[in-house]
Amino acid sequence: MANVWFITGSSRGLGRSLTAALLEKGELVAATARRPEQLDDLVAQYPDQIYPIKLDVSDEAAVNNAVKDAVARFGKIDVAVNNAGFGITGAAEAYTHEQISSQINTNLYGPIYVTRAVLPYMRKQRSGHILQISSLGGRIGTPGLSIYQATKFALVGFSEAVSKEIAPLGIKLTIIEPGGFRTNWAGDSMSFAKDIPDYEQTVGVRVKRFQDPTQQMTGDPDKAAQVMIDVVAHPEPPLHLILGSDAAGIIKQVEAGRQAEFEKWLPVSLSTDHEDAENFLESDLGRLIVGNK
Repeated sequence: MANVWFITGSSRGLGRSLTAALLEKGELVAATARRPEQLDDLVAQYPDQIYPIKLDVSDEAAVNNAVKDAVARFGKIDVAVNNAGFGITGAAEAYTHEQISSQINTNLYGPIYVTRAVLPYMRKQRSGHILQISSLGGRIGTPGLSIYQATKFALVGFSEAVSKEIAPLGIKLTIIEPGGFRTNWAGDSMSFAKDIPDYEQTVGVRVKRFQDPTQQMTGDPDKAAQVMIDVVAHPEPPLHLILGSDAAGIIKQVEAGRQAEFEKWLPVSLSTDHEDAENFLESDLGRLIVGNK
């Protein structure tokens, strides 16, 4: 029996690659997008498998209605993919209020709204899988993407907590963390805050990278789509999945630096306990937080 996928941002980038790959495999897709007409070619090719839905994920009521419509059409939702998102490059002090709120509303509130909307159906089924499309920028902060990365850090925290809530219910969650992929995320989809010359050596490097028409990102979105399909089929999928050699290399170095800093300052960390403090990790809550059963 075919799985039913609910995908946001399905008309471009990774979402488009995933939607096309799923349809080719015979899966059913509720494909949401701000401009669903961009899916007309797939609708013509797979009229019985795809259900295009116009959706702005920052509108919670619209998200709830879209999920209800998808269930009404296909009878269930097996996999929800929170892919919709965008970035604006600039110094933290350069963003307008609208630029900040637009990224938070789409990149953070959107996935929260979708996750909350699909969970009652998955809970009733006692099955399901949620894929949160985060980023390398959900692990590390880099100049020029402070607001975008703030949304991705927050999405990771939200998702890790939710994954522990839903695990006993038979529902799985995987945080997908891509590096640079050959989509239009850093091209037509990218916009910029006002320039502040004092940040030329930091933010300016990022801006030049994104504005260079000759740049070639490392990742192949079609290969990423296949990996996501395989992860959903895996009996023991990971909570975090890094995609791309660039992301893997950067995270390996950054995590080593964090571990070294942690060890260096560990005596100071331990020095703040109360004299009669018990071992929190041995408590029920401590085991729940770290994932020990």
